[in-house]
Amino acid sequence: MKFQATQLLNGKYSSPNPSMKVFLLTSSLVLLTMVPLSLTRYSHSSYPNPKINISISESIELEKCDIFSGNGVSDPKGPYYTNETCHLIIDQQNCIKFGRPDTEFLKWRWKPDECELTRFNATHFFELVRGKSMAFVGDSVARNQMQSLLCLLAGVANPKDISLNYTSNTNFKRWFYPEYSFLLATFWSPYLVKARDTDPNGHSYNVNLMNLHLDEVDTAWSAQIENFDYVIISAGQWFFRPLVFYEKGQVVGCSKCQLEKIVDRTIYYGYRKAFRTAFRTIRNLQAYKGVTFLRSFSPAHFENGDWDKGGKCGRTKPLAKDEIRPDWYIMKLYLTQKEEYRAAEKEGKKRGLHFGLLDTTEIMFQRPDGHPNNYGQWLHKKVIVNDCVHWCLPGPIDTWNEFLLYLMKKEARASFRRN
Repeated sequence: MKFQATQLLNGKYSSPNPSMKVFLLTSSLVLLTMVPLSLTRYSHSSYPNPKINISISESIELEKCDIFSGNGVSDPKGPYYTNETCHLIIDQQNCIKFGRPDTEFLKWRWKPDECELTRFNATHFFELVRGKSMAFVGDSVARNQMQSLLCLLAGVANPKDISLNYTSNTNFKRWFYPEYSFLLATFWSPYLVKARDTDPNGHSYNVNLMNLHLDEVDTAWSAQIENFDYVIISAGQWFFRPLVFYEKGQVVGCSKCQLEKIVDRTIYYGYRKAFRTAFRTIRNLQAYKGVTFLRSFSPAHFENGDWDKGGKCGRTKPLAKDEIRPDWYIMKLYLTQKEEYRAAEKEGKKRGLHFGLLDTTEIMFQRPDGHPNNYGQWLHKKVIVNDCVHWCLPGPIDTWNEFLLYLMKKEARASFRRN
């Protein structure tokens, strides 16, 4: 049984009976704890494409609507879940648990200009991903979205933690839903490429100098995602640290490093090269047949100072469109991402790969009210800062997974037509 289940996760064993697939996986979870993580790669599903029940009106909207152009509107229904109905919220984003007194930030939802954005439907989601796998690759904001998804799904099914060697590490988690044979994973990679902290004690929240090898991918994720069906990739805030850039093993410049005799390069140089390497790696994975989504840059909302200089984000309402003043440097990062995404999408088509853009940047400028601020407990308890980077759960980040489900339905419809 151990041999068969391991082969199943590696894509080397398939059963003609889907229920046998679920049986093998669920009955072997204990045995699999003895299997190295490198052996537990999930395979592309052999399940046929699900026949998603999409109404005629929704089908038309899938064809024409730009869901990322719109505005926030009042939502009397409120959030999908609470911190009492979802027990998977980590303290860092558990704003209500840690005393946030206002709740108006929970009573808004996104309304596209041209259509209605369908509310998240966990049953529809599970039908799309039955027998499949999904990975979130990036930093703690990527993990934040994954945790939002866990809570959105909790009303229908709860997962088993099969994180193996990483059980105590929230940066590398694997959740399995046996009822749907669905694997959900998160891979910590804040730069997407190979990175080394010059501090011998490793990563800290001090501003340590980082060495980035812009042409070498981070194998912490690239060695794991080849057999995943959906990969959501993102990166952002860590690029504001002082960075030394390497290519072909040689220093080619740095950003904010203040080192003599090294070419001063902008953050955008490193950001572009990192995404280019990440997308090239995905395209070159021989067995990869999944759908890749780029989740665009998520803006922070520090006011009256940076994160380490007393900045806060205490607003309680969204901004109207005419109140938004986008930071130019964030928009430049966003445009850099989109340019690399478009190039990757074009090249990917030559291999029959499919890409999607989860465009969250401009819409999240409207939500300075959605951050934990001081209503959360950081994982690194010695550090006391206001968190204006991550998002409360429940909160505005749940919209990202409404977008994700919408794009997955659209891709499923396109796949059905192709086949």
